[in-house]
Amino acid sequence: MKQPLAQADAEQLAVTLKALADPARLRLLSIVASSENSEACVCDLIDPIGLSQPTVSHHLKVLTEAGFLTRSKRGTWAYYRLVPGTLQQVSALLISE
Repeated sequence: MKQPLAQADAEQLAVTLKALADPARLRLLSIVASSENSEACVCDLIDPIGLSQPTVSHHLKVLTEAGFLTRSKRGTWAYYRLVPGTLQQVSALLISE
């Protein structure tokens, strides 16, 4: 039997879910996840989202701080990669078996 979430776990999960609770961020995760090697350049994320580069960068920063993406700099561009297993971890905390 699975135990209910502890207070500290619930607080951390709320921060994590808040990072996901934005349509642009969900789309960004989806685009990165479906890109080759689950990685995409910020330059390739601006047009599909339809937001300005600073706004897209802000959303990517939130997702990175929440642990969903990693960031690497190559020349003048930043590349974002999906952290394997993070979405499954969130799902596992919510699903009671």
